[in-house]
Amino acid sequence: MLIWTKRLLWVLLLLIAILVLAATLLLRGSLPSLDGGMTLPGLTAAVTIQRDANGVVTIDAGSEADALRALGYVHAQERYFEMDLMRRTSAGELAELFGPVAIDLDKKRRVHRIRARVTEHLNDFAGEKMPQLMAYADGVNAGLDDLRTRPWPYLLLQQSPRRWDVVDSALTGYAMYFDLQDSENTRELALWKIRQIGPPALANLLAHDGTEWDAPMFGQPRGNAKLPALEHVDLRELPMPKSDTHRRLADKGTPGSNNWAVAGPLTKDGRATLANDMHLGLRAPNIWFRARLRYPDARAPGGKVDVSGVTLPGLPAVIVGSNGHVAWGFTNSYADTADWYPVRPCANEETAADTCDRVTRHAETIGVAGADAVPFEVVETAYGPILHERAGDIPALALRWTAHLPGALNFELADLASASDLGSALAVAERTAIPAQNLVIGDRNGEIAWRILGPLPVRSGRCARNPPLAAITSASADNTTAAFSSIRREACYQWSISTELSPVLRRPSQHRLWTANARVVDDAGLSALGDGGYALGARAKQIRDGLFAKNQFSEKELLDIQLDNRAVFLKRWWQLLQDQAKKKGDGTAVRALATAGRKWEGRASTDSVSFRLVRAWRLAVHARIADGLTAPAQAALGEEFVMPDLPQLEGTVWPLLQQRPAHLLSRRYPTWDALLEDAAKEVRDELIEHGPLEQRIWGERNTANICHPLTDALPGFLKSRLCMPAEPLPGDGAMPRVQGPAFGASERMVVSPGHEADGILHMPGGQSGHPLSPFWGAGHGDWVHGRPTPFLPQKTEYVLTLKP
Repeated sequence: MLIWTKRLLWVLLLLIAILVLAATLLLRGSLPSLDGGMTLPGLTAAVTIQRDANGVVTIDAGSEADALRALGYVHAQERYFEMDLMRRTSAGELAELFGPVAIDLDKKRRVHRIRARVTEHLNDFAGEKMPQLMAYADGVNAGLDDLRTRPWPYLLLQQSPRRWDVVDSALTGYAMYFDLQDSENTRELALWKIRQIGPPALANLLAHDGTEWDAPMFGQPRGNAKLPALEHVDLRELPMPKSDTHRRLADKGTPGSNNWAVAGPLTKDGRATLANDMHLGLRAPNIWFRARLRYPDARAPGGKVDVSGVTLPGLPAVIVGSNGHVAWGFTNSYADTADWYPVRPCANEETAADTCDRVTRHAETIGVAGADAVPFEVVETAYGPILHERAGDIPALALRWTAHLPGALNFELADLASASDLGSALAVAERTAIPAQNLVIGDRNGEIAWRILGPLPVRSGRCARNPPLAAITSASADNTTAAFSSIRREACYQWSISTELSPVLRRPSQHRLWTANARVVDDAGLSALGDGGYALGARAKQIRDGLFAKNQFSEKELLDIQLDNRAVFLKRWWQLLQDQAKKKGDGTAVRALATAGRKWEGRASTDSVSFRLVRAWRLAVHARIADGLTAPAQAALGEEFVMPDLPQLEGTVWPLLQQRPAHLLSRRYPTWDALLEDAAKEVRDELIEHGPLEQRIWGERNTANICHPLTDALPGFLKSRLCMPAEPLPGDGAMPRVQGPAFGASERMVVSPGHEADGILHMPGGQSGHPLSPFWGAGHGDWVHGRPTPFLPQKTEYVLTLKP
């Protein structure tokens, strides 16, 4: 019996070994070709693809089309699944891969009908660059075909990859619209609803559009809010919700991106130097793919393009980078790119158009893996799709969003690869359409410039001063029909878009430019951009102050600003906590937090206790104050209430805490001291569950969680193989080194055009989407620890030749 048991055990072990070997061979079948020679149909001449130890690609080709065909080949072999996710995200087609779990998200995306709009207006996207886009698409499909097995995620999902088309490149670009702008315009609608309830002074406090931390390039700081007097608002006399707990605020501690530039007079040899770190959700592999493209081009200086930086798999272009003559980078602008329109859908086509809004009904079908397809109807008006049906006194609402309109996205950005100087780069920018970004440029002549890159709504006259929802708000109950008719008559309410509206700041007298998602303009410039929810200015101010702290900078010194994790903004909150504790006896929560955090490290360092405690306490205080200020709206709206994003709330909270007016105190608390103590109690009780407060360091909370999108589909013992190391990370939101567990600098670049060899480029998550690749996670450690990684590819480790 024992002999048979041993034999059975050996058979089982042998079967397991065979299964593991078969699975490994199957997985390895989707590894890209790195060495040797392959045939790529459509090439006019041979192309070489070099990779360094981190997998950074250098493509040498005989023409732009050949270079982009080869780039498509490489993108497909390294990142096809990630490309597929991008196009499906914007089109609302994720359920075809992931099944019923993705249906609700698909509905939120499909209502915008991006695939249908792109297909109808493909020429607006491609323009004269259709041959380059087709070459890229052909290269993508060839790269996919040359893998011995389909990419490993499709094996796991039991799906087959769908072929690539030019439309899919446009959908990849539109995915960034969803990432960088609010496709549901949530904040504007939430604030509008609040304005319908209670005193205007209360809504004005919530919507105050700046703080003392503002650091615009145009105009002055807004400063903190001026608190309304008792006769204008008294929370003690206004209704509040019956709930026992306060509303929570979203912890948006890590928004946005940074970029800045210094001009020639601030460098030792007259070079302009650009710094850029785009903050996005982090995953493995990273969203970007590093590449250098070299090919002849008569439009480029010297007849040759040599451009390096990061590409977005799915699009055949260097998105940010440097071409030896011009360097460029982006941050999200937070311009106001959407409006709500109150509508009255006509019951039928015969109804008079002056009394209702005619609609078009589109029958969409959402494919679902492993289940029946789901029919989905989109109702469209002249303004845009209806996202909210009529609810009580709130009319049906249609959304007009920049992304809906022809010309919202094009491929002109690719021309920056051949730009020769600041003037030619700005000319490219003026015709480029992407989600509106703060563009900062520097050229090899030492000049720098800023402008908005991308389309903005052309609002004018009455429509700029009085948006559609405001027209309904200002109308009396008896005159609502007249207000609707007025909106229909005003042609400017059906606004168009333009890439030419942005102000331009060229050759600034201070030789410095900076943006960090906060407001950068004022007056006419702000009228053109609007306010789409600008970030708190503390991060921009810390960057600006760092740039004015010296009169000469090297690349390494600009990297130091990118890595700055000083908690300048929170110092006064630490002092407030210490002062509050002195007023209270032992046993209080504020005393416990103050004692545990009595040493102010002054940084969001991984070993800081005080930073973690003070940060959490501030957010808890903000939540209680916001709950009080929105209490009348909560009571009136009930389940319809949505707490808006309030990025400038600090400008209201701080004067409230300095003055402590009883008429603006939440009714949940008898005194302001009680509010502060309750906030401290929440923080203390949550943290003490994990051990003594004195040991609750920032790195314990801010630990990397950077994983492949399919990690949760794997058994526990395999999950870690698809994640970057779970290391504690320094940084947070209100400082240059923006960092959360799965959010932060998706690239960190410092470069001077013409001096790329001195440049720096960090990237988390690695180049390859294959966990068995030598480039899986390559370079991630340099990003974590801030080591100066070279901007240009380094020593060649692999060479692949593609032949016609």
